Amino acid sequence: MRHPPPNDHTRRQAGRPYLFMLESSNPAMPHAAGFQFRTTSWTLVLAAGANPTTDSRAALAALCEAYWGPVYAFVRRSGYDAEQSQDLTQSFFALLIEKHYLHAADRQRGRFRSFLLSALKHFLANEWDRANALKRGGGTTFVSIDRGAGEEWYAPAAVEESTPESLFEQRWALSLLDQVMRKLRTEFSASGRDHQFDTLSAFLNLSPDEGRYEAAAEALGMSAGAVRMAVHRLRKRFRELLRAEIAETVTAPEEIDDEIRFLLSTLRT
Repeated sequence: MRHPPPNDHTRRQAGRPYLFMLESSNPAMPHAAGFQFRTTSWTLVLAAGANPTTDSRAALAALCEAYWGPVYAFVRRSGYDAEQSQDLTQSFFALLIEKHYLHAADRQRGRFRSFLLSALKHFLANEWDRANALKRGGGTTFVSIDRGAGEEWYAPAAVEESTPESLFEQRWALSLLDQVMRKLRTEFSASGRDHQFDTLSAFLNLSPDEGRYEAAAEALGMSAGAVRMAVHRLRKRFRELLRAEIAETVTAPEEIDDEIRFLLSTLRT
């Protein structure tokens, strides 16, 4: 299943205005909002080490599917055209999953983001001949990407001064926030509250004034007080999902707050 790139609404949500929510996520409290660290996707993959299991391969494939956008952006910014970038991105993930690149993962610095960038640089430097042999439609496709989706991920951030590394980091931050928003929307959709989510999600971007509460209340047929409470719950759930999503890509709970600080620094630039 291919996740589409962020649409205009998601980009507005995942850009600089999101700094408000990230800054208020209280990075000084690693276990805020009742979050409990568990065995997550990346810790499962790392634990498998040299002998990947069916579960660890599935976990790695899920992470790759969620975070192909930064990889495509890095490859594209490295000088390849859209078609080459699509082929190279798919080939990279195929080799990553099939050829046990996990041997190179450093458990002392075991963040999936860092591992993925390091493995990608190695791939582009050393694997061109093998990648070039994996023509589209050949072998196993672990991440389905079309050129239009890849370009939507790449083009908005490809400003003149962007390096492949800075573009990768920025698109990583946006990919992570996009995953959080998708999960939050799914929770609302499951209880038939799509309209409520569409209205309230704008409040994740800013500290609203009374007029905005009143307008939302009128649109939803609720009181302004009820909207304030709904926004409070939405923000709390956003923070919980953000921490849970980050936990999927790190190996220890104390790394979660470091990643939040990383997101802040990336989105401020």
